[in-house]
Amino acid sequence: MASASLQFFAFILALLGVFGDITATLLPNWKVNADVGSNIITAITQMQGLWMDCTWYSTGMFSCTLKYSVLSLPVYIQAARTTMVLSCILSAFGICITTVGMKCTKLGGDADSKSYACFAGGACFILAGVFGLVPTSWYTREIISSFLDQTIPESSKHEPGGAVYTGFISAGFLLIAGVIFCTSCFRKQQGAWIYPPKQHHFPSTDQESNAGYNLKDYV
Repeated sequence: MASASLQFFAFILALLGVFGDITATLLPNWKVNADVGSNIITAITQMQGLWMDCTWYSTGMFSCTLKYSVLSLPVYIQAARTTMVLSCILSAFGICITTVGMKCTKLGGDADSKSYACFAGGACFILAGVFGLVPTSWYTREIISSFLDQTIPESSKHEPGGAVYTGFISAGFLLIAGVIFCTSCFRKQQGAWIYPPKQHHFPSTDQESNAGYNLKDYV
């Protein structure tokens, strides 16, 4: 029962990780630059994401431009696109597989089949977490390195946006959920291998009856 509750908790974490992963992939605020200028009325906020660049004006106007050309993008943005999409796909597969393999569901057949399905789903979550953690770390490194570069003007420097933090948190949720699923599925079987059930040998009733009969013959 405790293992089923732990799997349900991991499933909730995985759902939060999936939604956060998709949200971080689509958000345009991977890096943000707030340029106030000499007048607060003309202040603008520039945001750059994986798929589009957006500008938010203090007057309330909002405009976005899609990044159509893939080859013109920097390498870390191209890698972030690929790995984040793979993370979303793997986490979605993990949700489907663990739904079948969880102990609190009636799907998946016998206990061994559910254990293997649960382990496969946990592996998908771990891979999805790794694929989500790599682009966010690389993207953050590029932002920090350009921010500390003295040759880059202040107007062109950016800071990490909300999408980067969302990606970090989502990757952490997926990794934790994957580890819980992988360790909880085979815990019972591993205990059975380490501590095999003791076999109790009882004397046969036939032998006792025969022994009693032989004693009666000598009386």
